[in-house]
Amino acid sequence: MRLLIQRVKNASVSVGGDELSRIGQGLLVLVGVGVEDTDEDMEYLAGKLVRLRIFDDGQGVMNLDVRQVGGEVLVVSQFTLQASTRKGNRPSYVRAAPEAVSRPMYERFTARVVELLGREVPTGEFGADMQVALVNDGPVTIWIDSKMRDC
Repeated sequence: MRLLIQRVKNASVSVGGDELSRIGQGLLVLVGVGVEDTDEDMEYLAGKLVRLRIFDDGQGVMNLDVRQVGGEVLVVSQFTLQASTRKGNRPSYVRAAPEAVSRPMYERFTARVVELLGREVPTGEFGADMQVALVNDGPVTIWIDSKMRDC
């Protein structure tokens, strides 16, 4: 399972020009589920996400997590995070889990983040052609792969 996390001043997700969800300060999280991912991967990443200290404290040091700053989290499914570009120039998505696996995993991930945050977590629409708009909160973009915990 892979996450692409962007610290934002605000973010929104739309489908066909209709806004589905919007957040203020917090984290925009793109989630890609792989064919070998398990609930252990999901649990690891949900916990890592809410504990990730990427917000500035009073001294300007990234030392606070999203809960400590009262930030919001917007979770959006994004199968292309599982792309492999190892061979050739066209990405391969053979490692991306099929919808029958990825949708329930994505939903469990979102539910777990809700539990850990203790508040609602807006989402996109699984499988839809979504447009994401955001205003960065500094150049903070982090990629986490549950299979690369020792790196």
